[in-house]
Amino acid sequence: MSPLLGAEQAVLGAVLLDPGQLSHLDWLAPDHFYRPVHQALFAALRKLRSDSHPAVGADGPVPLSWVTDAVKEAGLHVRGLTPVYPHVLIQACPRPEHAPVYGRMVLEGAIHRTVAQHAIRLHQVARADALQGEVDGALRSADVLTGVLTDLARRWGTEPRPVAPTSAPANGPAVPPPIQADQVAEDERFLLAVLTEQPGAMEQVVAWLRPGDFADPAHGQLYRCLGALHHRGEPIDRITLLWEAQRRGLLADGTLSGKQVTAICDGVGAGSAEWLGDRVMRSSLTRTAAASARAVRALAEDEALVPGRLINYALHALGPLDEVRARWETANGNPAPKPPASAPVPPPARVHVALARSTPRPVPPSSDHPSSAPTPSASRPPSRGHS
Repeated sequence: MSPLLGAEQAVLGAVLLDPGQLSHLDWLAPDHFYRPVHQALFAALRKLRSDSHPAVGADGPVPLSWVTDAVKEAGLHVRGLTPVYPHVLIQACPRPEHAPVYGRMVLEGAIHRTVAQHAIRLHQVARADALQGEVDGALRSADVLTGVLTDLARRWGTEPRPVAPTSAPANGPAVPPPIQADQVAEDERFLLAVLTEQPGAMEQVVAWLRPGDFADPAHGQLYRCLGALHHRGEPIDRITLLWEAQRRGLLADGTLSGKQVTAICDGVGAGSAEWLGDRVMRSSLTRTAAASARAVRALAEDEALVPGRLINYALHALGPLDEVRARWETANGNPAPKPPASAPVPPPARVHVALARSTPRPVPPSSDHPSSAPTPSASRPPSRGHS
């Protein structure tokens, strides 16, 4: 049995044994459970509580109707639930008073699944946009993912902030071949030719186009050479470009050859550097969105990452996309979109229960201060009492 499945069974078993534990699990929602039968049972138990079931708040043993009514209510929404299964859940619960801890485990699993699902969605939309030459879908999906990460961070009780992982994953996801690689490469070669042959063309793109936006690294290095010539105020043509590539060692290390540079510069007709740069940026944006989505998904599938680190690492993985997007907005003269509104932040008390963190044990009084005593805040919450 996986730890997550055990936690789901344990939290349900705790509530079946002690309906009062629901008051410590207000922050836990039915969709946080992975198995549909567990979602239906938890929703049924919450409904019975809201309907003032006699078992809630009753003194003495829990009546059997609490279990049978929960099974009956859950059976209206899911198939395959038998009257025997609640007893399996009860046996799976070591101690009912540990329900907040079990619930935290369920919430952790839900956070990993939610982040992975939205990352997959972003990757799918980015690749679809790349096929159609669009970017709007990828940008919307990125906004949704950022909003989800922000909301999850606040519900978990941490501040959402990008943090770089201490070490890169041992085995990163394989990078698929570029979509429409031939068309993208043709656009990049055409743009480089226009920038080389048309005086002043660099002024149209230099403010927002970067070497990293080119899918072909050799094209990116050639654009870097053009940018260096432009920055120094030197004339730009096929000869000065070839000379700059040689000075940077690109011909010696095999990154470029004289024939490649000549082929790019020959046979160019009229063209708009701004329009071609826009096409290169579109490709760069969708390519970066897909790469960021793959990185976020790899983080979400790492079960060793606690939610706080997962969220902050994922926000960092979206950083390259944010940078490309900012330049995209500059190129198109559009203001940056407002971040999506997040859901209301739970009260601090609920966040504390959701985390179910252990409060430090009281420090024994020192011999030098015999009158010292632990403060009331140092005692453990009643929901996590131990015998």
